[in-house]
Amino acid sequence: MNRHDATKHFHEGGDRLADLIDDNAPVELPTPDTDVPMVSRSVRLPVETYERVRAAADARGIGVTTLMRQWIEAGLADLDDSATVSLADVRRALAALAHPTAA
Repeated sequence: MNRHDATKHFHEGGDRLADLIDDNAPVELPTPDTDVPMVSRSVRLPVETYERVRAAADARGIGVTTLMRQWIEAGLADLDDSATVSLADVRRALAALAHPTAA
């Protein structure tokens, strides 16, 4: 029985509403990706920017929010000189130093 039918049944003098609604299967909630308490904030982005972020997140196999959080944390680390650098970036920099290109 859906919620509308359960409400109608209740108002017609039927069973308790909670008993009617409780017939549904339990809902599985997604597992949080962190144990750290989080704060939810809304960010307005142009559609094109959001699509680029979504594509970058998909390419990494992570969610958009996770990628945005990583970028924010990296940007904040730059502000206090505790920046973290990806291993891929370090390897590219070392490879460029080992094989300098002629200008």
